[in-house]
Amino acid sequence: MSDLAAARQLLRTTFGFDGFRPGQSDIVEAILGGHDVLAVMPTGSGKSLCYQLPALLRDGLTVVVSPLIALMRNQVAQLRGFGIAAATLNSSNDFDENRRVLGQLAQGELRLVYIAPERLAKSDTIALLKRSGVRVLAVDEAHCISQWGHDFRPEYATLGSIQAALGGVQTIAFTATADAATRGDILDKLFRRTPEIFVHGFDRPNIRLTIRPRDPGRGQILNFVGAHKGQSGIIYCSSRKQTEELADFLVGKGVNALPYHAGMDADARSRNQDAFLQEDGVVIAATIAFGMGIDKPDVRYVCHANLPSNIEGYYQEIGRAGRDGLPADTLLLYGMGDIRLRRMQIDQNEASEEQKRVDRNRLNALVSLCESASCRRQTLLGYFGDRSEACGNCDVCIDGVKVYDGTIEAQKALSAIARTGERFGTEHLVNLLCGDETEAIAKFGHQRLPTFGVGKEHGKPVWRGIFRQLYGAGLISQDITGFGTWTIADRGRLVLKGQERVNLREEVPKPATKRASRDAARAMALGDGASGEPALFEALKQRRMELAKKQRVPAYVVFADRSLLDMARRKPSTLTEMAEVHGVGQAKLKQYGDIFLGVIRQYAAG
Repeated sequence: MSDLAAARQLLRTTFGFDGFRPGQSDIVEAILGGHDVLAVMPTGSGKSLCYQLPALLRDGLTVVVSPLIALMRNQVAQLRGFGIAAATLNSSNDFDENRRVLGQLAQGELRLVYIAPERLAKSDTIALLKRSGVRVLAVDEAHCISQWGHDFRPEYATLGSIQAALGGVQTIAFTATADAATRGDILDKLFRRTPEIFVHGFDRPNIRLTIRPRDPGRGQILNFVGAHKGQSGIIYCSSRKQTEELADFLVGKGVNALPYHAGMDADARSRNQDAFLQEDGVVIAATIAFGMGIDKPDVRYVCHANLPSNIEGYYQEIGRAGRDGLPADTLLLYGMGDIRLRRMQIDQNEASEEQKRVDRNRLNALVSLCESASCRRQTLLGYFGDRSEACGNCDVCIDGVKVYDGTIEAQKALSAIARTGERFGTEHLVNLLCGDETEAIAKFGHQRLPTFGVGKEHGKPVWRGIFRQLYGAGLISQDITGFGTWTIADRGRLVLKGQERVNLREEVPKPATKRASRDAARAMALGDGASGEPALFEALKQRRMELAKKQRVPAYVVFADRSLLDMARRKPSTLTEMAEVHGVGQAKLKQYGDIFLGVIRQYAAG
């Protein structure tokens, strides 16, 4: 049997999956072949399985580097639920637990061990791992190693030297949010050999994207949450105070909402996180301190009450919805105050000027997404160098926007870029178009260009918005890691030559129609038609919640929603039939098969 055939068999018998998701098999095959690998895959596409499967098929230990303790503990709990020998070494373990894990390592009993980079950097840890037969170093959230990454962590910068100290073991790295600059940094800092690189796109077609200017009050959030009654969701807020005020507001409206932020008492924060993981229908109002360590597959919606810090953060945060592949919904609310706040935060932080330029350009890309007249998904994926047809699953595609023929304005902006040699950023070009003879305009003699002052009919804010829209439409591109200079893309040159026309947005997208809202709510209502037996689905969820609370594990460690939906649809009556349900491997069949068959029999008996 080939290595890949063995992996497919293990996929069914251990994890209960009928086949690989797109992109997984190529990566698994490369890892089994002994190659170093850098894989960029969308959140929810099954990155973890790409290193977990090879770890079970080969001798030796796989060390997994992960940035958050909560993420490590949840992944280990999930692996143990599948009957896999896995553990974690971290500062939250008590003395006895760490001693037990160290003993398992010394005896060669573990297939995977999850370790924070700080712990891994210790010389005694490295020595122990070498004695334990470490074969593979797997780096999760690999974008943290890059200064260009939106979530750079200095402790990740040591991983290159740690890899060498472990004996140059096979190295595999995974991330969902690495643009070209970040990928280059990961390659330089982590890999000593040229890895096989897999970039499997950034699209999450099951996620609906909606972006709206924020109205006064909290009505938009309340309506959004109300459309997803009984479903798990996350609302991201810009401040600790806002999380508590918003949670209190929602509780007053009958919503099971809880706050979460880094300033809370540790016990209260842990209780709220456990409630979110173990129960259904809990809404968490949180700062970005919440989520990176959460691998809950059945989050049905994510709302941003304020503009996120940058486009990578937005992509990662909405990616916490719908990891099970079922329909999920998102809403981003923003205002000019948010944009000013984010820019001020960049200006006032202690980062280098180079990093501040990068941060400003990433923020501008997010603002461009908010203001674009084009399909949201096309604009978002275009930032990462990915392409998409109009998606039909965002507010722009569903509701439309009011546009006008902006070809002349586009040509003026493109001409300003071209005549200045594609070497300048937005503000200089806006000053040129508006005829503002600044010191920089005079220094370069740009007041003598034909484009000087040709855009006086519009104010500077309008021209800034036009540049953002042209960027969102893919007519111009920006050097993110440089000085924010604009260059003209191939389509932009067609527009400049009069060979293609451009529509620009005149107004923000209109509110969703009642029909679109009904359709969205219906798509999100997993128990309505998706399972065929909504009452049975709810009974299975209730039993799952009881087991999760008793075992003090996240609900998905017992079974994910997708498994319960498949049970409700198939209604198995024997263990043999239960073994065919999605996500039911041998260990779960043994531990939970009779329990959930009992729920199904009780439902059938009425």
